[in-house]
Amino acid sequence: MFNNNSYPNFKGLLGRPALAMARIRGSEQYPDILGLVRFYQTPYGVIVLAELKGLPNPSGDCESPIFGFHIHEGEHCTGDASDPFADVRTHYNPNDCPHPYHSGDLPPLFGANGYAFLSFLTDRFTVDEIIGRTIIVHASPDDFTTQPSGNAGIKMACGEIVR
Repeated sequence: MFNNNSYPNFKGLLGRPALAMARIRGSEQYPDILGLVRFYQTPYGVIVLAELKGLPNPSGDCESPIFGFHIHEGEHCTGDASDPFADVRTHYNPNDCPHPYHSGDLPPLFGANGYAFLSFLTDRFTVDEIIGRTIIVHASPDDFTTQPSGNAGIKMACGEIVR
């Protein structure tokens, strides 16, 4: 069994302001997507807490949506008509690792009636390393195999990570 000294206590940390955040906004094709991703630095790594609403919600019983979720190298959620978030560039990958070991490869978002909530701990980056980068929600789940990006589909929503 665990005692109070054998594992980290993150509960108090989440009551404090995040060190960085990204406001997620959908593209023109997905204008209802809105959300907030918060980043908390700990001695063990970064806690990422994501809350989104307005995600597409298929109607079939076996079609619970799963969305790719990545930090990208670019600084701005801009682009052109064919790719509204083209300027986010590729996944954040400072160590030149193969996919799915990029620093920016994150767990998928599981949709639930148009909403998603995700919280996890990672040591792939520090909060300071991702300030000024972007975070993307993709239309399809990451396959964790295809190089270099995981075949996660179009970029539906984006947020710029700021302090």
